[in-house]
Amino acid sequence: MPTEKLMDRNKPRYQGKIEPNAHLLTVPPDGQLLYKVMRIEDLLRSITGNYLHFNRVDSYIDFHDADPDDGRQLPNDLHDNEKIGFKNAPEFTAAKYYDQSRARTYACCFSLENSDIIWGRYENDGTKGKACVVFEFGKLRTMLNETLRLGTAALLYNGVKCDQVFDLNYGIVKYVERSVFKGNTQRLLNPIKYTYMKDRGKYSEEKEFRISLSSSGFGQFALDNGSIMKFLPALSLYFDFRDAIKKGAIVQLQYKSASNDLLMEKLPQFGIVPNFLTE
Repeated sequence: MPTEKLMDRNKPRYQGKIEPNAHLLTVPPDGQLLYKVMRIEDLLRSITGNYLHFNRVDSYIDFHDADPDDGRQLPNDLHDNEKIGFKNAPEFTAAKYYDQSRARTYACCFSLENSDIIWGRYENDGTKGKACVVFEFGKLRTMLNETLRLGTAALLYNGVKCDQVFDLNYGIVKYVERSVFKGNTQRLLNPIKYTYMKDRGKYSEEKEFRISLSSSGFGQFALDNGSIMKFLPALSLYFDFRDAIKKGAIVQLQYKSASNDLLMEKLPQFGIVPNFLTE
């Protein structure tokens, strides 16, 4: 699958912001553990490539229990959104703006609880088993904010370095009854609210926390050669797993016994000691 990748560079013209919507979201306290179940092959690729993998939120359709409405505007908001146009472009409605924002938003998902739900529901199509990376929120947040701090990050798009155009946010997912809940009351919602809203009946047991990278739903992004940037289905954010372990942003790697041999063989190659694993 093709991906965009955020890379470090020294002097970019920075555009994206760090936690611009923190006041609209609920974040856990520092010290909160976050659990991310991954296929073993994906974990090893992430360690080797030094990245966290993000999926575009409107692309969760190709696995069991995927949420096709992830990041989508609520049904009871859609009617109003379709009637509201922007002053300088009345044909561009709020509904179109929300759809375009959704198509430019990526998420990396975790759980606040180490539950049977997250072990059993996802990552079942791998051939090497699965493992769970346990993160500490405060230290993870510090590392990622440092990666995207002003003047140090850029987007690598098809081999060309571009301005970093993504806002970085963190939040606990809010669970609502999507079929009846209305978000637009006195004013239109910020699109980030839809990114952190899911259906209670289907997904509340997951206790999801997510990190999002999102870009503006207005206009287009042109490269220096005049071509228009496409927002591909996946994106990778630079993240050094070994450094994360040293800094306490990763506190544990959990595994199922069937995966033990492969992890015991591969992890020392990356400077990760096997006793970091646990059942």
